[in-house]
Amino acid sequence: MNATGIGAAVRRKEDQRFITGKGQYTDDVNRAGQAYAAFVRSPHAHAEIRGIDTSAALAMPGVIAVLTGADLAADKIGGLICGWMIHSKDGSPMKAGAHPALAQGKVRYVGDHVAVVIAETALQARDAAEAVSVDYNVLPAVVDPAKVKGATAVHDVAPDNTVFSWQLGDKAGTDAAFASAAHVTRLDFVNNRLVPNAIEPRAAVGDYDAGTDSFTLYTTSQNPHVARLVLSAFIGIAPENKLRVIAPDVGGGFGSKIFIYAEETVCVWAAKRVGRPVKWTADRTEAFLADAHGRDHVTRAELALDAKGKMLGLRVHTIANLGAYLSTFSSSVPTYLYAPLLSGQYDIPAIYAEVDGVYTNTAPVDAYRGAGRPEATFVVERLVEVAAREIGSDPVAFRKKNFVSKFPHQTPVIMNYDVGNYPAAMDKALELADYKGFARRKRESAKAGKLRGLGFSAYIEACGIAPSQAVGSLGAGVGLWESAEVRVNPTGSVEVLTGSHSHGQGHETTFAQLVSDRLGIGIDQVSVVHGDTDKVQFGMGTYGSRSGAVGMSAIVKALDKVIAKGRKVAAYVLEAAESDIEFKDGRFTVAGTDKGLAFGEVALQAYIAHKFSGQELEPGLKEGAFYDPTNFTFPAGVHICELEIDPDTGVARIDRWTAVDDFGTVINPMIVEGQVHGGIAQGVGQALLEGAHYDDEGQLVTASFMDYAMPRAGDLPSYTVGMTVTPCPSNPLGIKGCGEAGAIAAPPAVINAITDALGHEHVAMPATSQEIWRALQRMPTQMAAE
Repeated sequence: MNATGIGAAVRRKEDQRFITGKGQYTDDVNRAGQAYAAFVRSPHAHAEIRGIDTSAALAMPGVIAVLTGADLAADKIGGLICGWMIHSKDGSPMKAGAHPALAQGKVRYVGDHVAVVIAETALQARDAAEAVSVDYNVLPAVVDPAKVKGATAVHDVAPDNTVFSWQLGDKAGTDAAFASAAHVTRLDFVNNRLVPNAIEPRAAVGDYDAGTDSFTLYTTSQNPHVARLVLSAFIGIAPENKLRVIAPDVGGGFGSKIFIYAEETVCVWAAKRVGRPVKWTADRTEAFLADAHGRDHVTRAELALDAKGKMLGLRVHTIANLGAYLSTFSSSVPTYLYAPLLSGQYDIPAIYAEVDGVYTNTAPVDAYRGAGRPEATFVVERLVEVAAREIGSDPVAFRKKNFVSKFPHQTPVIMNYDVGNYPAAMDKALELADYKGFARRKRESAKAGKLRGLGFSAYIEACGIAPSQAVGSLGAGVGLWESAEVRVNPTGSVEVLTGSHSHGQGHETTFAQLVSDRLGIGIDQVSVVHGDTDKVQFGMGTYGSRSGAVGMSAIVKALDKVIAKGRKVAAYVLEAAESDIEFKDGRFTVAGTDKGLAFGEVALQAYIAHKFSGQELEPGLKEGAFYDPTNFTFPAGVHICELEIDPDTGVARIDRWTAVDDFGTVINPMIVEGQVHGGIAQGVGQALLEGAHYDDEGQLVTASFMDYAMPRAGDLPSYTVGMTVTPCPSNPLGIKGCGEAGAIAAPPAVINAITDALGHEHVAMPATSQEIWRALQRMPTQMAAE
């Protein structure tokens, strides 16, 4: 194996600058003469704006301008959009309310953008923002997604606060399956609302060049080209050729930096209004209030079984809270990223899902690590675990009996699983977890006065998002291909320009490993360029575990073209037929001879233009490619959580965690394991600690780390990580994607383990020590003591 190629655990190239503090983030960007923005945010969840008095703010030191929604409207700046059209089951389009970047007439959640102050310093801007006087007529707020009907309308276009009533699957067939069932398991639960909380808060710097009438936006974005497209074509900031978007180093995203927000829209627009660059960096409270949140489902689910424990049907009804406005991709998350995964790893003949997307007076909800797939997995794996307990079946045997066994497998809800080996992952996980020794460990815990439980999560996800034809037919506003360009310099070094964006995934290393493997050069000879719309051809960005399966596949196609042209150059220089040129381990050779040239030598020859005089061969060695996948990829695996509960305090301590995942071909196992570790941490956070909570008036009462608990090192165990491999057939590398798996698998594994320890007593997420203690009080005294 190439020491730096595919499969090698190469240390991350980018970590040198990150660890030494040399990263270049948006907040590090400073433009000559820049001013600073501070936003006036609504203190009310729902109110009419009767007037805005800016006079006191304008008189304060350093204030350059105070701008409102009226100024946006005067400049004909459009509102923020949702890019995925969902139709209700009656065929009507979703009810999308207007979403101005600065409120116009009404505010709809605490933190909504009312006005912006531009001043010489950030502190002056903040002080002046507090001096802006807004006359509000407070209206009743609705925060509970299950109680939106009959409440005051958040948007006039949706008088019952329902954005869409959507369905997927065969209702009649599913009803028939339930009618014939020998056993039905029913569960009601909430998939709790989460705040993404990347290490780097969002930030933006807008700059306007009057000489060229062009804009530059520096921003914390996972997909700068899509940001430019939306800001240009829909919001109307400037034509695309007059708008450059740069996303430098980005310190984490988890989905929250996919979207186009009000702040970057306002900063780039205001730069022209005031004739100065305008900079804004969120503080953590702003991030809690105004970043798009994740999850927030209320679900009733039912699983039908025959007398032998085979699954017959699944029926799900979900109310999905979309918040006060439709964020960029919000409508797709509880629909096409959720319901098509309700089959899980199981051969379920009939499935029917209904999803009501609703408005509430809360922050917008959109994709958060996993985006719909964690919600679906939680539904399926909680149902499966409880069903096994109710019929007296071993949870492993019950799962194995119902696993999909033949591939490809067409589910009743769109997805066609291409390959997999689910029993293999289960068997390996059981071995690594020492499942046979669990009963002994449980007895030892009981002797120490502790309750020990073990929980499974057999997850599957659809990622590598996704075939353009497929997502287009489902309502996506754009195709989800990816682009790449490979530039070979005369000295043989290589620049890879990719439409994918790295915000912690290690692309500078893994993409270089791919090039090293294919071209036979060292990774130090490869540089990866991304995040700048003026340098990189249009690309779709990074989300949905697509950088490997889609982004790297585009690079493979470009590399194939480079090698093909290299053969032509080598054939000419070596005076051989092109068909006789072989390429292996970084050398072009004439078959059956020792004549050959190293890759770098061929690169140099490609640029010596006079050698090709009269030949049908252009100088240079630079190729581009686009890749549009033919299917989603379907990573799958089994995670096992084993924990102990102190019955006196309700504190749960995770003792062991076993993760066995099938990610297809693995480029860098060290980076993949890191992704798994991080995903599990976020999933454990959802299961045990994290939960955004609004009071009845729409105030976010978990708006800081004092009230919103993030997992820390002491909350997490050491992980045992293993892998099985079934290469994906729908992309040239066999990659499936790994970035979201841990966050998908972890929540049901934790809750299944807790309920196992508690004798199957129900607990809700987050299963805090208080929640567990209350569950213990509901249990019979003898069982709690055991």
